[in-house]
Amino acid sequence: MSTVNNNVDTSVAALGMANAQSKNLMADTQDRFLTLLVTQLRNQDPLNPMDNAQVTSQIAQLSTVNGITQLNNTLMAVAGQMDVTQSMQAAGLIGKDVLVPGSKVLLGSDAEGGKVATPFGIDLASPSTTTKVQILDSSGKVVREYDKGALEAGVYSMDWDGLDNDGLPLADGAYTVQVLASNDGEAVTSEALTYGKVGSVAYTSSGLKLDLGLAGSYSLLDIRKIM
Repeated sequence: MSTVNNNVDTSVAALGMANAQSKNLMADTQDRFLTLLVTQLRNQDPLNPMDNAQVTSQIAQLSTVNGITQLNNTLMAVAGQMDVTQSMQAAGLIGKDVLVPGSKVLLGSDAEGGKVATPFGIDLASPSTTTKVQILDSSGKVVREYDKGALEAGVYSMDWDGLDNDGLPLADGAYTVQVLASNDGEAVTSEALTYGKVGSVAYTSSGLKLDLGLAGSYSLLDIRKIM
């Protein structure tokens, strides 16, 4: 939690500094413009003075620059607020179980010798008439297959009992999930989802990241389901 708060404070401080620099730059630009304008007026040719159109045009240019600067400041403030909001949302996920894109499922044994596998899921981009979910071992062999039939588009959670198609327990280790979905013979865009528990949240060079332990590091936008 402290990691998130520190980064939020840093973002707010950086935003304040950027706004201050922008205001100083604008004030300096205005001072230079007024100095140049007064100098032009004082040194203009009395027989050929600047007309109103010229003065108005230069003032309009300054107003345009000022408007753009104010717009940039507003956008920076909105972006900063979005960063803070996103950080608070991400911090609320610490300790939560989530599903993110990935095909890995881990199989282990409990104290009684029973098989325990990490949850997983599938994500269908559109409805399917045929949906098969396969679990493969390290050699790529299908050891378990689930026929889910027709499904609507969406995210579905699944559990595996650690048994093969013959009902026999499989060895502990890492397995992969594969989704085969179609709609009347046309392939349906689908994706396997892997399980992770959010351990911490941090800012990186590529943005806000969630640490899911062995599952790896993911963006907040990668979360497909919170369980």
